[in-house]
Amino acid sequence: MTTPHANALVALGRYLRDKDYRFVTVTPATHRRINRRTGNEHSAELRGIFGWSRPFAENDVAPELVGLMRDAGILEQEGGLLRSTLRASTLGELLVFHSAYPTDDDDAVFFGPDTYRFVGTMERAFAWLGSGPVRAIDLGCGSGAGALAIARAFPHAEVVAADINTKALALTMVNTQLAEVHNLTACRSDLLNDVGGDFDLVVSNPPYMLDPSELPYRHGGGMRGAGLSVRIVKESLARLRPGGCLMLYTGVAIAGPVDEFLEAIRPSLDALCDHWKYDELDPDIFGGQLGEPGYEDVERIAAVWLHAIRR
Repeated sequence: MTTPHANALVALGRYLRDKDYRFVTVTPATHRRINRRTGNEHSAELRGIFGWSRPFAENDVAPELVGLMRDAGILEQEGGLLRSTLRASTLGELLVFHSAYPTDDDDAVFFGPDTYRFVGTMERAFAWLGSGPVRAIDLGCGSGAGALAIARAFPHAEVVAADINTKALALTMVNTQLAEVHNLTACRSDLLNDVGGDFDLVVSNPPYMLDPSELPYRHGGGMRGAGLSVRIVKESLARLRPGGCLMLYTGVAIAGPVDEFLEAIRPSLDALCDHWKYDELDPDIFGGQLGEPGYEDVERIAAVWLHAIRR
C-alpha cells in the first residue's frame, strides 16, 4: 500500500466515523445467507458497502465518498456497479479495516467473530497484568485488532504487531493511525523468527482450520489445524521473560474424549510455567466445517483460551 493510498484510507475511516458508522462482522456463512435475501443484491448505504461488501452505483452515493475510495485504491468494477475491496468493522470504539467478503485471496486479512472473542477475552485478562507489559507482541496480527487493544490499554508499552502478510501489516498501520495510537509498530515476521529480544506479553489468534487451499489466514497446519498453535506455544514460552504471559485464542478439533492440542502443549507448560489455565470458551463453533475433508472423525471444533505465566 502506497503512502497516498494509506493516507486516503485513514481519511475514509474518519469519514465513516463522522457518519457514526457501526458494523459487527459475522461468520462467512451468515454473511452469505444475509446477502442472498431479496433486496440485498446491492446497496447505497454505508453498512451495505463497507460491512456487507455489496456493490453500489456511483450515482447513489456521495461524490466525496467515491473520491476517497478511489484515492485509497479500494474500488473495483462489478458489472456496471462498483464494489469496495475492503470492509470496515467496529470493535468497541475502534474502526478496523480488513478484507472484503469473500476472503478468497492468499493475502486476505480476516476479521470476524473469532476476533471479537479473542480481544474480549484478552481485555478481561488484562486485570491480571498489574501495571502491564513493557514489551508485547501480537503474533499473526491480521488487522491489528489484538495489538491495538494492548497498545490502548498500556500506552507505556512497546507493542509489536507481527505477521507474514504485508497487506495485513499495511492495514494494521492504517488502523493504528485511525486509533491515534503511538506505541505500536508493525513487523514482517514468521511468528517470532524475525523479531529480536524477549517479551512480557505474547498474544495470538492464529489460523486453526484445515484448508485445502492452505490460505495463510485460515490454514493451521497439521494435527487437524492445531500445528501452528502448538508451535506458537512452544516458541513463545522460550521468548517470555520471567513472569511474562502468553495469551492464546485458538480453535481445536476434538475427535474424542482427549484434547490432542492440550496434550501436545502440556509438557511445555508444566516444565516452564508455575501457573497456566486452559478453558473452552465455546464447545462448538464452525459446525459446518465438519463436513469438509480431514474432519471425518472430528466431533466438534472448540474455541479455547490459554493463559500461561512463565516461571
